[in-house]
Amino acid sequence: MPAALEGVRILDFTQMMLGPYATQLLADLGADVIKVERPDGEWERRLEMMGGLVAGDSAAFLAMNRNKRSVALDLKAPEARDALLRLAATCDVVVENFRPGVLDRLGLGYEDLRAVKPDIIYCSGSGWGRETVFAKENRPGQDLLIQAMSGLAAAGGRAGDPPTPAGTSIVDAATALTLSNGILAALYARERHGIGQRVEVDLYSTAIALQCQEISALVNQHTDWERSAAGVGQAWLSAPFGIYAAADGHVAIAMAPVDRVAELLGVDGVADLDPWADRDAVKTALEAATARRTAADLVDTLLPAGIWCAVVRTAKQAVDELREQGHDMLVEVDHPTAGRLELVGCPVRLSGTPWQLRLAPPVTGAHTDEVLAEVLSTDEVAALHAAGACG
Repeated sequence: MPAALEGVRILDFTQMMLGPYATQLLADLGADVIKVERPDGEWERRLEMMGGLVAGDSAAFLAMNRNKRSVALDLKAPEARDALLRLAATCDVVVENFRPGVLDRLGLGYEDLRAVKPDIIYCSGSGWGRETVFAKENRPGQDLLIQAMSGLAAAGGRAGDPPTPAGTSIVDAATALTLSNGILAALYARERHGIGQRVEVDLYSTAIALQCQEISALVNQHTDWERSAAGVGQAWLSAPFGIYAAADGHVAIAMAPVDRVAELLGVDGVADLDPWADRDAVKTALEAATARRTAADLVDTLLPAGIWCAVVRTAKQAVDELREQGHDMLVEVDHPTAGRLELVGCPVRLSGTPWQLRLAPPVTGAHTDEVLAEVLSTDEVAALHAAGACG
């Protein structure tokens, strides 16, 4: 069965999450992704998660680099630059997420690659974009910092608490999805219109876009908002939206009529309260009732009555269930040094060209000679090794 992106070749200079997660999604769908690393490996390989590594690599690296071939090259070596330009001439897409201007200074920028392949699709992910004030100040672009600057962190938690960032790198992940979407759009445009182009995304723009609902209300209703003292789930929403204590855990209740939830829980005195203006009083009253019942009992009561609710679970509980179900969002792969690994699967499902698990996350430079042999002679590859330009 063919893969959706079979025949698409991507030269991948990315690291951390924004770029590697985007290119893994494309690799899962069949693209030949050539990951370019330093001879000592991408920086994230050594990023300890929960205080440790997996057979010498970070669990974060393993999560975002399957189905790729690794080429280890010293980008500062002229010999490596020449080899990469020859590789780029065979590629459809180049992806990078260095700070703006880094690859230009190395002779591997957009104009350099257009010179060897005029219809190249050159994709950049950054923290702040190329021309913004923050980019010109050379500020570091990292998920937590972007959450802080964009308003996302300030919207989390309860009134009086410190700003509370999301429990995962939500801006990195969302920007990776935006980047992969931009790449697919550019590939389609080249197919239809015969043009290559530059694709750019940045964390800050994505963080703003993630708040499109809230910002639309802010600028069009001319109304700001504050966090709820009682813990209404999102700072801009009315009660009962939020997380509620149960006798043995917590439940989440989404958009629902206050009077109906109060009726089902046997709570008096809230039907006449305003779900927005009195949201803290509403949530406090409802939570006094939920805290006396088990989470399962609450869901059994509310869900059949049409109230959107769910038990709050940990990631471990969700993963255990995925295993029990044999769900395709948890997959196994044999890794050359770590042995059997479990990885999160691809969330895109195509009926005619489903994603395929072809390659484990590579060790550094595992495919250097294999990939270079596709554009260089045996003697040229040997010369690169002799010059210390590759690993």
